[in-house]
Amino acid sequence: MAVYIDSLDRGNTPFLNEIEKYALETQVPIVRKATQSLLKFLLAFSKPESILEVGTAIGFSALLMSEYGPRGCHITTIEKYEKRIPIARENFKRAQKEDQITLLEGDAAEILKGLNGSYDLIFMDAAKGQYLNFLPDVLRLLGPGGLLVSDNVLQEGEVIQSRFAVNRRDRTIHTRMREYLYELKHSRALETVVLPVGDGVALTIRK
Repeated sequence: MAVYIDSLDRGNTPFLNEIEKYALETQVPIVRKATQSLLKFLLAFSKPESILEVGTAIGFSALLMSEYGPRGCHITTIEKYEKRIPIARENFKRAQKEDQITLLEGDAAEILKGLNGSYDLIFMDAAKGQYLNFLPDVLRLLGPGGLLVSDNVLQEGEVIQSRFAVNRRDRTIHTRMREYLYELKHSRALETVVLPVGDGVALTIRK
């Protein structure tokens, strides 16, 4: 089913296709086809003027949002992995998006604490075990009517399994992601839907 649905997608720009090809060849994690389609829909629907991304990698999703978001939207993206930062910056430069995309280097937990203002859309796509730690500041930065999009929340389906069915090395992340989803679904201040799209996407708004 997923293969057929992906086959319906119109595709991206040649430059985005080039970055996606590079990411696949070098095993850099980027958003999956189904998640790309969902992001494009959410961008068209919500028309965010300010976007915050936690987890840049080589800049694919930031460039996707800059391409398919409303004209004039600005994206702030955070990355700490030093080897990927220069590649992301070069990709932003080649796409002539340096004025539209601001890359902040460093640990997201520290950078988030220092940010102020509000964002219309926040895209969470960093270390899955840290989502719960990021959440208080992410919600503080989420503007009225803003949308939080959390990617990779099902961990290849492991989240739905018992903790003891998961490899021992993955149990901490498994526990933290379950706690994160529980918080999103049970907070009286939030409304969340978890979708089996890509590797699982949670969409959250503040009531």
